[in-house]
Amino acid sequence: MSSQHLQAGDRQPLYHDHEDDSASDDDSILDDEPEERGSFTKKDATRLIAFASGVLSTLSAGGITAFSLYGPLLLTRLHYTQFRVNVIAVTAEMVMYLTAPMFGYLCDRMRPSIVSFISAVLFGFGYVLAAFTYKSGPPPDSTDVGPDAHYGWPFGVMVLAYAVIGSATGCMYFSAVTTSAKNYAASKHKGIMLAVPIAAFGLSGIWHSLLVKFFVYQGADGTAYKDGTGVDLIRGDVDVFKFFVFLAIMTFSVGIIGTFALNVVDEDKLIEAGAEELERSGLLSERDSHYGTFRAGQDDVSGEVDLLQDDEEKKTWLLNQETKLFLNDKTMWLLSIGFILISGPGEAYMNNVGTLTNTLTPPSSLPNTPPPAGVPSTHVALVALTSTLARLITGSLSDYFAPRPTQGTTKHVSFSRLLFLIPCALLVSLGYLLLSSPVPLSFPPLLHLTTSLVGFGYGACFSLVPIIISVVWGVENFGTNWAIVSMVQAPGAGVSGAIYSAEYDAGVGPDGQCFGWKCYGYWAVGSVLGVWLAVAMWMVAWRGWKRRGISV
Repeated sequence: MSSQHLQAGDRQPLYHDHEDDSASDDDSILDDEPEERGSFTKKDATRLIAFASGVLSTLSAGGITAFSLYGPLLLTRLHYTQFRVNVIAVTAEMVMYLTAPMFGYLCDRMRPSIVSFISAVLFGFGYVLAAFTYKSGPPPDSTDVGPDAHYGWPFGVMVLAYAVIGSATGCMYFSAVTTSAKNYAASKHKGIMLAVPIAAFGLSGIWHSLLVKFFVYQGADGTAYKDGTGVDLIRGDVDVFKFFVFLAIMTFSVGIIGTFALNVVDEDKLIEAGAEELERSGLLSERDSHYGTFRAGQDDVSGEVDLLQDDEEKKTWLLNQETKLFLNDKTMWLLSIGFILISGPGEAYMNNVGTLTNTLTPPSSLPNTPPPAGVPSTHVALVALTSTLARLITGSLSDYFAPRPTQGTTKHVSFSRLLFLIPCALLVSLGYLLLSSPVPLSFPPLLHLTTSLVGFGYGACFSLVPIIISVVWGVENFGTNWAIVSMVQAPGAGVSGAIYSAEYDAGVGPDGQCFGWKCYGYWAVGSVLGVWLAVAMWMVAWRGWKRRGISV
């Protein structure tokens, strides 16, 4: 196997017992890196179009991140309880995570463009259903409306709509990210090319927050008009029905664009390269090596992969074997559990930063004044900004300093991507450590520093972990692998949020408010310890990769 191929895949010793540096670069299966050819080809254009479509897809997919902008209107217009509003939001988030492996699997086994078409149909149906459920009015079981009120569709229909929207979100996200990972598997810029669409998904919250302003009623004070539910809208209210209809049209259109634009270039070469590496590795049992159709009486395992009758059969065999190896790899579980211990508290922090600002507001504060720790919207924007910067910075720097085989006399200063990931994780622990100290109680504006540290480290993890997955386990099965790791953060976020809520509720006083360390302190200390445990797990995994000779 050529040295260039090893550089392109970055996972040489996982499926190899040795590397052959004497092979010619011309023998590389993945040999069409634009910088090396010195010319711009049709394949390069296809990659760039797919990349642009992928960024557009992830920018458009995060509509559920704008839920808090119109969620209160579900209380006032549809007379939902706060519990029901939370059920809608949690349903969308959980379905998005839990369906991730299915859509990642489809991206690998079929094509990302087909998955993009599925996302278009799901988004269109989900938002249209949500729009007309909202327009229909309060559900029949509402008890706090007048006797002459017009009742609409049942609450379960809105839950169904958001379940569909949640699945569509994961569907569109994985079709975009998987395409970029596979198209730039052989590029020295593969980190940034993967980080950009992931960062775009993080930015979608800001974009949708700006977008919703076009659907806010701007009439003069004292004037009103009726919205889709027949209720008067006053200045500053969002016309939720029109907003939902717009989101349905926009996401459907973006999904259709992806149907034609999200094309993987030379996937057959990726499969061929992966099959060669896997077959040479010695990691397969005799039973596994006979997967598929081979010649009768064939005893030479080293040549059996080539005897599969067609490319589709070889692809199925390869992806099935790589999924088995991925799930049975102890280092994968160390990486995933560490990811849970960081992403779970991070999600809980972002979901509850509004109550955190209140816990740092002294009871002696004047009423109707901004909390000294800052308003929730500022912290939400700060998380979005810092996490996006972290994804772009770590993605690009990890590309530049990534380990590469030395070619000729050229020297390249390099170090492992773990030397980016681990310090960024420690920044997260520093943020929680600051929160758990007495300092924010004396100086509440320091909560902005905690938010920045948590946001930056959280964003870096979401950039570097998928890059590491593509390096260690390759890109042929990237959609499935990254989806499995993404799914595990759902229980992490749920458990961390439940711990925070229990501690907060236990500290609530007779006035219904909670102030001080007792509202969050033990949760913050636990989050610090969890991050440190994650770092320890990643160091053990890193040691395992070093033993295999994998340059991460």
